Formats: sequence, C-alpha cells, structure tokens
Amino acid sequence: MSASFVLQNVRAVLKDGLLQNASIWVENGYIRRIFRAEETLPQTLNALPHTDGQNTLALAGFIDLHIHGFAGFGPEQETTQALWEMSARLAREGVCAFCPTLYCGKPPEMERLLRTLAPAIGKETGARILGFHLEGPFISPAKPGVMKPQDIAPADITVLKRLYDAAEGKIAAMTLAPELAGIGPVIEFCLERGILPQAGHTNATYNEFLSAAARGVTHATHLFNAMSPFTHRAPNAAGAVLLHPEISCEIIADGVHVHPDVVSFLKRIKPIENIVLVTDALKPTGQPEGPFIANGEEVIFDGGVWKRKADGVIAGSALTIARGVKNLVDFGYTLDEAAACASANPARLMKLPKTGRLAEGFTADIVLLDGNFKPVKTFIQGREAK
Repeated sequence: MSASFVLQNVRAVLKDGLLQNASIWVENGYIRRIFRAEETLPQTLNALPHTDGQNTLALAGFIDLHIHGFAGFGPEQETTQALWEMSARLAREGVCAFCPTLYCGKPPEMERLLRTLAPAIGKETGARILGFHLEGPFISPAKPGVMKPQDIAPADITVLKRLYDAAEGKIAAMTLAPELAGIGPVIEFCLERGILPQAGHTNATYNEFLSAAARGVTHATHLFNAMSPFTHRAPNAAGAVLLHPEISCEIIADGVHVHPDVVSFLKRIKPIENIVLVTDALKPTGQPEGPFIANGEEVIFDGGVWKRKADGVIAGSALTIARGVKNLVDFGYTLDEAAACASANPARLMKLPKTGRLAEGFTADIVLLDGNFKPVKTFIQGREAK
C-alpha cells in the first residue's frame, strides 16, 4: 500500500465520537483529511489508490507502553531478532508503537541485556520501538509481584547511569518504588533525560507517594497490582492515584488483574486522559503452542491469565490491546474513551507529537477492527503492516 491513498467506508473513531461511512485521505504518512459520508471527495484524489474498509472500525494505532513479549518473542531472548519479530507480530495486532519491557534483573544482567538489544531500535519494520521500559531493579522487596526477590537492587544513581549508557540512552520509562532510600537522584536523572519515572512495585505510604509526585513521579505502573492498597485509614499508593486526578496510571483491563467494576469505577473519578491501557503481556501471549516460558519460568494459561506452573501464582497478562479496548467498552467506557486509553493517552505521556488520534495532520497510524474488535489491517505511518 502506498503512503498516499484513500481509505473509504470506515467507521472512524474520533476524539468526540463515531463518524459513520467516513473516508480518510492519507498523504506521505499523515492524515491529510477525514471526509464525512455526505461530502464528495475531490476529483484530484481519483488517481490515488482506494481501499475499501468494509465498514470496519477505524481507530488510531495502538501504543503499548508496558509489554514483556508477544507471539513467543521478547527481550528476555537476548537477541535483536527477537525484538524485530515482536515488532512485526504486534503490528498485525494493531500496535503501531510499544516499549519492550525488561523484567527486574540483577543490574549487571540488565546492563548486558540492554547493550545487546539497543542496536535493534530504529531498524524494526513493524511497530515502532519507543525505547525500553525498565521494570526495576529499584523496586520494593515488599511488593515484588512475580519479580525474583534476589534481583531487586537498592536505588543507586551509578547503576542507573550504567544502564542508560548500555541502552545507548534508549530508555523510555522506568518503574521504581518512590519510597526507597536514595531514589531522589534516580528520579532527577530520569526527568532530566526524558525518561518517564513510574511508581510501581511499591509499598509507599500515602504521604511518600505524594512526596514523589511533587518531585515528578506522576504516573503509576499497573494500578492496584504490586502496590500498597487503598484502605479507609491508610490510602497508601493506590489511594494516592485514586484521590489525585493529576496522577496518571496504567490499567490492565483483562478483567482478572483488576475487577471489571473497579476498572469502570476508575473512569468515574479520574480524567479519561490520565488512564493508559497496557497489556503487560508475557512472551507466550499469542504463541500457538508450548512450552510457554516467561522470565525463565514455565507458565500455563488458566483463568484468562498466565500462571506459574510451579505454584499457580499469576505471572502476568495474556491481553492484547485490541481485546483490552473491547473490554473497556464492555466495562462501560465509550468507544472514543477506550480508544483514547489505547492511543492518545500513551502518546501524550510519551510526548509523541501529532500521534495517537485520527485527526487531520496526525501520523497515519490506523488500525481497522471488525465487529468483534479483531484487527483486520494496520497502517503504520501510512504503510500497511504485513
């Protein structure tokens, strides 16, 4: 498909609602104009290729800021080829950009992994790699989730500088526990270099969390999961996110990590633009057959999530962003709200200009979904992903 074409007969999900029987003129990788059903296309467009969207839903391409792997490929395989394969497979699922997420590891091991993987970024042919998301190593031993306790490290700015250098500066986000001793210089380093500091795997008190927010940690990793819980006497980390609308958060909308009614509740108290849909998907998600390995351990699919085979503990999500959008709609979000959580909101968080919306002048990252929210086609900067 040419980078300049007309996409016709789609139901375009715009910022303010659904536009039936729309046509989208894409030129040189950008959306030049969106036409309503009653508008006649200019004759000058007749020479361009036309694609029939067959009444599919057209949404801005998805952006997944927290994903460990997909279709059997992920950073843990320690090869650039694995990241490229992950990029290609995600593109077929409507994802136009993502942050490959590294598990908490011993700092020298994370450093070695980043040095190996960094050259992959910029050479991917599918979904764009925005940079790495480091989920650790500066997290709370009290809230490891499925991270390996022996890999957790004290906050140390010299360690972060080594990780940053190993990644050639290609770190987009870092999950950290804001209550740790020595975390201040780490937060400052992240903010100075455009790395998004995220509060997660944290046992912070309410006041500790708000103190970190005042220093610039205003985004939370997988809300409610692996963080000190909200109670009426001790609001803690989860309560700080809930009670302060300016703090944005990830949400895993698989209906298991967070109850559907709680996901619905979230949008009643937090501005929709501060809710970011993520998958936190593990490498075996979308993998056709086993064995299924994630973070060096065998996992099984049970009850809608991946669980460690050894002890049945939830190891992570099997969600796709497309399924997450459908779930958000099922949980009470409007279609445009769900679409924003999957594209516009993460684009704003990552400071991606003219990205994340179906709008004139924006990058032509477009996903077409059928009636069951299954991706049919994906266009990345105006070119169809194969």
